[in-house]
Amino acid sequence: MTHPVDRIPGTAQLIAGGIQHVAAMYAGVVAPPLIIGAAVGLPPGELSLLISASLFTAGLATLLQTLGVWRFGARLPLVNGVTFATVAPVLAIVKQHGAGDALGVVYGATLVGGALMVLAAPFFSRLTRFFPPLVTGTVITLIGVSLLPVAVGWIAAQQESATGTGLLLAGFTLLAVLAFTRFLRGFAGRIALLLGLVAGTLLAWPLGALDTSTLREAPAFGIAGPFHFGTPVFDIAAIVSMAIVMIVVMVESTADMLALGEIVDRPTEPRTVADGLRADGLATAVATVFGGFAATAFAQNVGLVALTRMVSRYVVAACGAVLVLLGVFPVAGGIVALVPQPVLGGAGLVLFGSVAVSGIRTLAKASFERPANIAIVAASLGVGLIPIAAPEFYADFPSAVRTVLDSGISAGCVTAVVLNLVFGERSTR
Repeated sequence: MTHPVDRIPGTAQLIAGGIQHVAAMYAGVVAPPLIIGAAVGLPPGELSLLISASLFTAGLATLLQTLGVWRFGARLPLVNGVTFATVAPVLAIVKQHGAGDALGVVYGATLVGGALMVLAAPFFSRLTRFFPPLVTGTVITLIGVSLLPVAVGWIAAQQESATGTGLLLAGFTLLAVLAFTRFLRGFAGRIALLLGLVAGTLLAWPLGALDTSTLREAPAFGIAGPFHFGTPVFDIAAIVSMAIVMIVVMVESTADMLALGEIVDRPTEPRTVADGLRADGLATAVATVFGGFAATAFAQNVGLVALTRMVSRYVVAACGAVLVLLGVFPVAGGIVALVPQPVLGGAGLVLFGSVAVSGIRTLAKASFERPANIAIVAASLGVGLIPIAAPEFYADFPSAVRTVLDSGISAGCVTAVVLNLVFGERSTR
């Protein structure tokens, strides 16, 4: 019998499900190029091309990850996008080399980092035996909790406090998603998040909270040519910095694949992890040609799979195809960008909370009759929540250490694995 992950749904479900995934991750995939582009002082036209390049390469990475080619691709419903983990080292490279020469150094380091990930994938995948339900559940819970501040930031539109209009839009969208989930059946119920985003955006129109400038200013067609933003320059210090970040990316991608395996009820084997990491590495290396950045699985889309139960990898492949189109036709991306941030935030509370709930469900498979297991989970969650509660907690640590500890997911994952090795039980997987 064909597993639900490998079933091809109808055309309507493919298109609507793919667009729903794009809506859930769009803000996350355009934010890193916006930050990097601003840091190097790109003019508006070039910045638009940089964003288009990130969308285009994210689409290619998602297609590779879901459909697979030989030993590249986990063949799971994984959406790939630009990882935030590389933003800090990229900004450090910009500061060191200057805005004019920085992108070439960034692409050189990213290219080598992607190649190293491909080579390291089979060795790193063997670490899955260190991820029993006790560890996996803790990491999945941390993924969800770590993403919640992103939703809160969207509600406040990245300001220090939320406005009344922002709270109204977020609250309305949240209630709409819940209502659609509760009362709609079948296919309509599975696209509840997309319907909620549409409802929230429609409400924003009469409230004057709909910014159409991105749609008016977006060119109809545009894609950067090969090495448009700079030919790769290989700087040893930058490569070492990026290689360290790639370890963090592999940890987070592995956690996402393990989480998704639990959600879709198809345990993630070491070979699947290796194939997924190879796809991440290849996509990262290829992205440098078109002006993109390092690729990784997007945890928010793992949450969407958990929320909607649309587990077919072909739905996510449709998302990849849409991303490619958005990259080639920026005006289409402008339509997606119409969704106000508070509307995204309201939906994000449900979306990211669903990831945390999936982690709690996985933790239920572990035995808490052993006091040591309770202590392992408690300590790992505590360490993982430090960067969320106090973002500058590790400000005085060396940059290499901060790269790991500033990510609550990475810090909590490493803590859970180490504590389980010392005090707990290994997986028999």
